[in-house]
Amino acid sequence: MSMYYAGILADVGILVLGALSVYIILSTGQLSLGNAGFMGIGAYVTSWLTVKVGLPLTLSLVIAALASGAIGVVVGFPALRLKGIYLAMATLGFGEMVRSFFLNFSAMGGPEGFHGMHHVSTGYIWIWAIAVLVLVMLIERSQIWLEIRAVRDDETAAGLVGLNATEIKVGAFGLGAAVAAIAGGLFAHHHVYIEPGNFSFERSIDFVLAVILGGSTVAPGALVGSVILVILPEYLRFLADWRFAAFGALLIGMLVVRRQGLLDRAVLRFVLPSSSA
Repeated sequence: MSMYYAGILADVGILVLGALSVYIILSTGQLSLGNAGFMGIGAYVTSWLTVKVGLPLTLSLVIAALASGAIGVVVGFPALRLKGIYLAMATLGFGEMVRSFFLNFSAMGGPEGFHGMHHVSTGYIWIWAIAVLVLVMLIERSQIWLEIRAVRDDETAAGLVGLNATEIKVGAFGLGAAVAAIAGGLFAHHHVYIEPGNFSFERSIDFVLAVILGGSTVAPGALVGSVILVILPEYLRFLADWRFAAFGALLIGMLVVRRQGLLDRAVLRFVLPSSSA
């Protein structure tokens, strides 16, 4: 495989993880536009642990995920008081706050960025992407997911039957933040250089768009949306300067036809008859 195609596949795998981080939070009825901030935390923490401390990458990713997950839980509590566009704007503000912090944090390079990480293969990235995707799909088959859906559909009714909506929503924020951190650590070690601009608002939008495009009601939708979001623009290169306009038109057309995204539970039942999705 050429370096060009390996790079594209690596970008898809990293985007899958970022999209899953949004999907986990969105499943509770909360929209986060700040997951690029959690990705940035994971990227810088993982890089610092491997470069400055000398820890193995896998252990560093786990530590970064735990640290980012803890921050996600902290962010999740005040987020409980917000809904809709107000929650989206609050999480957007968090993401920009994280980017600004690293922009002014000279110990990690500040605006000049941070480097010195060892390059990781596309295969290693996809091991993480598939592992997290499978984990989320297993959770979707559990009692926990039924509780998550109940909170999303009607939080008041869920509370009346004894479900702890606060615990479920905050837990989703923590798990989503941890997954985003893994995406960040892998991004840093694939590109072997990071700077605050890598984790801007546009990165969060890519995560959300991948979920909406692929399907926001099933975990495999994150995979489908990520593949399309990364690969389709490459196949439209023959349009030169018009390729992103054409890409945007195709996205709008698809969402008009299928507002739920390409994948939903009905499609999965048809493709995988034995699935209880």
